Amino acid sequence: MAQPEIEPIISPILSVGPSFKRWAMALGAVVAWAAMVWVWQLYYGLGATNLGRPIYWGLYITNFVFFIGVSHAGTLISAILRIVHAEWRRPITRMAEVITVLVLFFGVGNVILDLGRPDRALSVILHPHFRSPLLWDICSISVYLVCSTIYLYLPLIPDIAVLRDRTSGWRHTFYHRLAIGWIGSPAQWHRLERAIGIMAIGVIPVAVSVHTVVSWVFAMTIQPMWHSSIFGPYFVVGAIFSGIAAIITAMVIVRKVYGLEAYLKPVHFNNLGILLLVMTCLWFYFTFAEHLTAWYAQEPRELSVFDAKLYGRFAPLFWTMIACCFVIPFTILANPRTRTITGTLVASIAINIGMWIERFTIVVPSLSNPRAPVHTFIYWPSWVEWSLMAGCFAAFTLLYMGFTKLFPIISIWELDEEPAAEAAPAARPAATLAEA
Repeated sequence: MAQPEIEPIISPILSVGPSFKRWAMALGAVVAWAAMVWVWQLYYGLGATNLGRPIYWGLYITNFVFFIGVSHAGTLISAILRIVHAEWRRPITRMAEVITVLVLFFGVGNVILDLGRPDRALSVILHPHFRSPLLWDICSISVYLVCSTIYLYLPLIPDIAVLRDRTSGWRHTFYHRLAIGWIGSPAQWHRLERAIGIMAIGVIPVAVSVHTVVSWVFAMTIQPMWHSSIFGPYFVVGAIFSGIAAIITAMVIVRKVYGLEAYLKPVHFNNLGILLLVMTCLWFYFTFAEHLTAWYAQEPRELSVFDAKLYGRFAPLFWTMIACCFVIPFTILANPRTRTITGTLVASIAINIGMWIERFTIVVPSLSNPRAPVHTFIYWPSWVEWSLMAGCFAAFTLLYMGFTKLFPIISIWELDEEPAAEAAPAARPAATLAEA
């Protein structure tokens, strides 16, 4: 049986309030609209978008890189902090792990959208070309998805057993099967903790390889400002950067909606804010180094991309990116007085916006200034592309909400292992959460 202090974690699962239903309906409507738009694109082909030669990658590939980057939230917050025994990470690990698993589907989904014909994705598997970075991408992302799913499921087992013992009907059957006979014996605990430890170590190099391979999809070409050896670590740093920002945003929302203030405390946001500050400085270093070397070399085609980003028609996006990814978060997070819950949320939202813009300014300016400018045109995403992008974000939010109604979003058994000084205090009655 669950202890009284975990009732606020259990209560949102056992009740569905009217606000949840309204949000689910609104997000479902956006997803339904995106599904109809996708059918429209399938019927008319990629001509329904504004993509064309030489800008054959646009909003879809921008979203692909962005979603794959956000998936690193679970790797950093859960795996690395678990290995170094950072006890403060316990209430936030699961929120990060769920983000990792869900966004991978939408990252891959945007590649399928960009293909125009989904059946073409099978060609990479049926007719593999082992020198193609696209095949490396499929292999690394597939392994990452499997490892991340296992890493999410293993710590869920004890909490699923708690829900199994507190529910009846279809829920009891559902949780009974997922609990796979968990009774909490010492032997089971030993095997579980050993398996989690192995997965935590294994998932880190897999995660690093994923965004490194994503960067190679660009760097292995000779496109100006893509053919760069720095892209591997640059993309990994950006992935961790956006991942931390994503988990902070999710924490604030979950904390407010489900009344989990007793578990998600200011210390968690302060510690994540410090990590975010470090990644802010690292991101600025890599961005500065990448553009400095392009400017210093004075290679004509690369310089045309450089000028378009800093002074040309992409300049508003580039300088907005600098403001969102460095100026705003550094100003907020470097000051302990502003590194509050609200401050870290503002910094995280700015970073999420800035990192999406960064991916856009990596993809589009280089393709707009090819080495052989036979065909050139000004690209801006069409309503079809914006609609499908909105559908991806809505579907991700809807699935995340659905997870919180099926499983505890905070790991119950890990809270029980927290040191007494850090343990969550008695929470307010569950009745106040019924409307969440």
